[in-house]
Amino acid sequence: MAQIEIRNLHKTFKDDPVLKGLSLSVERGEIVTLFGPSGTGKTVLLRLLAGIYPPDAGTISLRGRDASGSPPDKRGIGMAFQNFALFPHMTARENIASALTARKTNAGEISRKVEAVAQLLKIGHVLGHSPRELSNGQKQRTALARALVADPDILLLDDPLRNVDAKLRYEMRLELPALLKRVGSTVLYVTQDFKEAMALGDRVAVLLDGQIAQCDTPARIYAEPVNVGVARLFGDPTLNLIGVAPQLVDGAPEIRLGGSRIRLPAGYSTAAGGRYLLGLRPETLRLVEAPAPGTVAVELVAVTPLNEKSVLLLTMQGGEELLASEAGDRDEPRRTGPAHVAIDRDALLLFERESGRRFIPAENGEVAHERIAITSHR
Repeated sequence: MAQIEIRNLHKTFKDDPVLKGLSLSVERGEIVTLFGPSGTGKTVLLRLLAGIYPPDAGTISLRGRDASGSPPDKRGIGMAFQNFALFPHMTARENIASALTARKTNAGEISRKVEAVAQLLKIGHVLGHSPRELSNGQKQRTALARALVADPDILLLDDPLRNVDAKLRYEMRLELPALLKRVGSTVLYVTQDFKEAMALGDRVAVLLDGQIAQCDTPARIYAEPVNVGVARLFGDPTLNLIGVAPQLVDGAPEIRLGGSRIRLPAGYSTAAGGRYLLGLRPETLRLVEAPAPGTVAVELVAVTPLNEKSVLLLTMQGGEELLASEAGDRDEPRRTGPAHVAIDRDALLLFERESGRRFIPAENGEVAHERIAITSHR
């Protein structure tokens, strides 16, 4: 039985429909990250779950029971929102303890739990400070500690690391999943950071146009996006998209890319005759030493080092651009000019031009990780 069950949820503010028939299930003990661009209704969904807003239509079930009409204080949900919502007249310690104090927990247990969660979130040294004396990052962690301290079985987190400095944010991405699993809560975690969504979630729910466009494991969301809208949200640099029209040549599917013919895996045969967008992740473009059959004329225009990786700007015949990425640990920097590139054929994506839906190739039994070579010529 799902701990959180949302069915056909609608919410409109004035004349602005925010949620349009949204459905989502979260299983007991599961961490689902709710990811999408700013303004798509992620915080609105959390507030509906918490009982702060009533839905216009649809149902919300918590722990197998309809939550309609249940006030926020009766839903038994732990919450941490973007605006901190700390009591200004209380110290950080008192803010964290407030959920336990409301339950009339004994003082010794309160002290033990507050100290434990504060140590975990690295705010033990500011427990005696008032909110006005805390940095935004410390306020955010205090709000998170208050949500965690009562061991809630359902936890709603609204971008809790948004105001945390970069170093601590990186550390918390590593530590928070283990912490949440140890607490055992069912978690719906909102973020605008795709890396955070993929690092923290057992599944990622992508919110677009008022609905969950896709909910799946991080690996499948990245490798098998349902449409071009989802695909473009994941990856740094972003996905390359190139218009193509597959054709059958001698019984095999091919596309024209940069003036050359490139053979596709046999599973794409039924795409012949259609109009598509070819999606290429930058990391699936690999510079190689020599040309190979099926080459495409490209030029290495620029190399931008980005610490652990470098981003390469390539142009094909006709001026169309590609972005590639590679590990930034080369002994010597790459020189611009002619270069050879290989594409991982099993990682390419094909989207219908009109609908944006991903074309799913048929099973064809070809050898995995076969590559198409792309090379440059002057």
